[in-house]
Amino acid sequence: MSSSWSPFSYIVINLARQIRANEVTFSGVNSTLPMLACILAKRAYDFHFTWINVAGGVEPQPGVIPHSSSDPGIVTGSAAIFSNQDFYDLCARGGIGLVYLGCAQIDAEGRTNVSSIGPHDKPKVRLPGGGGAAVMLPTAQRVATWRTEHSPRTLVDKLDFVTAAGNLAALVTPIAVFQRTSGRFRLESWHPESSLDEVVKRTGFAFDADCAAPTAPPTAPETNALRAIDPDGAFEAEAGIRI
Repeated sequence: MSSSWSPFSYIVINLARQIRANEVTFSGVNSTLPMLACILAKRAYDFHFTWINVAGGVEPQPGVIPHSSSDPGIVTGSAAIFSNQDFYDLCARGGIGLVYLGCAQIDAEGRTNVSSIGPHDKPKVRLPGGGGAAVMLPTAQRVATWRTEHSPRTLVDKLDFVTAAGNLAALVTPIAVFQRTSGRFRLESWHPESSLDEVVKRTGFAFDADCAAPTAPPTAPETNALRAIDPDGAFEAEAGIRI
C-alpha cells in the first residue's frame, strides 16, 4: 500500500475532489463513501458548498459519524430538514450541482445498471433497482459514481440493462479517476502504484488517455481530515477495498 494512498483514501478523497465551490451537493442511500467525502470536503477545503443528504440533513454537523448514510444521526446539527420530495424537486429544477449515485455496472457513455445482471427476464442476479437514479441522473447538473472493484465485469462495454442515463460526469475506482467529456469517459488519472496498462486491461470499455497522468497525492488538509473522520480505521476496514 502506498504511503500516500490506500484504496480507501483514494476513493474517498477523489470523490471529495469532485465538489465545486458554492454548489449544492447531495449524497444518497447506501453511499457511505460519498458521505465521508462530503464530510472530508467540509473539513479540508477552504470553499463553501451546501451539503444535503438522503436522511434529510441540510448542512449537518454530526458529532459521531454513523456507518450508514441513511442513519438519522447524520442530520445532527442541520440548519434545516429536507424530505425526499424536497430534494427530488430541487434536483428536477436544476438546483443540485453534484449528486453521488451508485451503480453495479457502468459503460463508457456513463449509463448505469442497478437493475439486473444477465437477461432482464431471467437474470442471474436481480439488483435492487434504480431508486431515484432515473430522476436524478438526467436532472442533476453533474453526477459522480464510484466502484470499489475495477474490473471488466463492472466497467463494461455493454450494460446488461440500462437503468438510467444522463449527466454522469465522474467515475472513481480504487485505481483510476475518469471524467466524461463529449459523451464518453476519458481517463483523468491513475493510482500511482497502478499503471496506464493495468487500467486498460481492467476496463471493459475503450477510453482516451492522452492527457492522463498519475493522480496527485493527497494534500495535508485532506490527509488530516480523513484521519480525524476515521481515526481507528473502522470505516476503511468495513469498506474492504483492494486495488
